[in-house]
Amino acid sequence: MHKPLRIAAVAAACALTGAALYGAGAATAGQSTANSTHEPYNIGLLVKDIDTYYGTALDANGVYQASADSPYAEDLARIDAAARKYIDQAARKARHQHEKPAVVFDIDDTLLLSLDYEKRYNYTYNSASWADYVNRADRPAVFGSPELVQYAEAKGVEVFYNSGLSEAQRSAAVENLKKVGADVNLDTAHVFLKDKANPPSYLSACATPGSWTCTTVQYKSGTRKHIEDDLGYEIIANFGDQYSDLDGGYADKTYKLPNPTYFVS
Repeated sequence: MHKPLRIAAVAAACALTGAALYGAGAATAGQSTANSTHEPYNIGLLVKDIDTYYGTALDANGVYQASADSPYAEDLARIDAAARKYIDQAARKARHQHEKPAVVFDIDDTLLLSLDYEKRYNYTYNSASWADYVNRADRPAVFGSPELVQYAEAKGVEVFYNSGLSEAQRSAAVENLKKVGADVNLDTAHVFLKDKANPPSYLSACATPGSWTCTTVQYKSGTRKHIEDDLGYEIIANFGDQYSDLDGGYADKTYKLPNPTYFVS
């Protein structure tokens, strides 16, 4: 997962603590730079706000976990309820129109929570430490998300995954998804990861062997285009914790899950 704008995470949580903070100059979750030269929101206070939002606490194994009764969990529950209702309706409509309905899920902080990594590394990113963390395959689930994967499958909707994780992290990602109960369509035909060494032909506009210039939006929207145009599915819903997971089209509806800890452009 490439996170070039980690520092912009300070603004994403501002939405959780008051819209007035946006005027203070911090970047919001929808932009990569500050919108003024005023003093930004104090980062120490922001970290406290993030902990309050997640209900962050160490478990018996010394792992930072989100609380099931936190504002974060409550926000996820509202999104989950709306998504279930929509999937049920959209799947029936798609089948009535002789379409093959599908849903697409991001993985990091959409299905697998990386709060412990963020806390331990003070909301900064290092490729080596991140790779080690992912390869442990022991991240907890984002509340409700594995169940939503199972719900979509039960409604006859094809489940796909569209992640910024690398091809080298495939086995760990699949193992972790199985552990949390998102054990649906975890084969290479349904789990799309970044393969910079041998990019797929449908990304040829920005990626060729040995040369990868795709932005997150290009990569993810290009993959969704492939699912629709080449594989013949109608993506009724796309789920992600970053706007870059959702932008670029090729989905009837998008669901933005909360994540105030980092920002990916």
